[in-house]
Amino acid sequence: MSVQTHHYQQLIDVFNGCFATTQNTRLVKGDDEPLYLPADDAAPYHRIIFAHGYYASALHEIAHWCIAGARRRLLVDFGYWYCPDGRDADTQARFERAEIKPQALEWMFCVAAGFPFNVSCDNLSGECEPDRILFQRQVHAQVMLNLENGVGPRPATLIQALHRFYATPPLARDQFLCLSDLNE
Repeated sequence: MSVQTHHYQQLIDVFNGCFATTQNTRLVKGDDEPLYLPADDAAPYHRIIFAHGYYASALHEIAHWCIAGARRRLLVDFGYWYCPDGRDADTQARFERAEIKPQALEWMFCVAAGFPFNVSCDNLSGECEPDRILFQRQVHAQVMLNLENGVGPRPATLIQALHRFYATPPLARDQFLCLSDLNE
């Protein structure tokens, strides 16, 4: 596969081509923190706003959208709990449990786009040091379940569109390696 240059506008175009009409949802470049906004007086469509034009941020926010059910997609930020960086050990454990499924989808999107994936424990100034390798193993296990059991229609649609746009091969188990696999 040739080296691809990934620009956020490519992802916006691919995503909006898939979902602007069918789901009344658009991917939007934001400035600061990512945010999901349902249709309102400001816009007649739902908005997945990703941070600073970062391609990886867009993929991560799309993954959360793919997991959110129809009712949650009518709530700001899907009505999800979020505790910012600076978490203690118990809060970090809750955060990681909530992030396994979205990060598994994000990893699948990355591979479909030929874009590098990095698991995110997202606790740089917390009072505990997250076990990044353990967390990646949990995300990896979820990816393997997704490959075996399939994903829902929204993530499947995006994965296929990313394959077409970036000319990547279909997803396979051997495309997903953990950090610990590289050290063995």
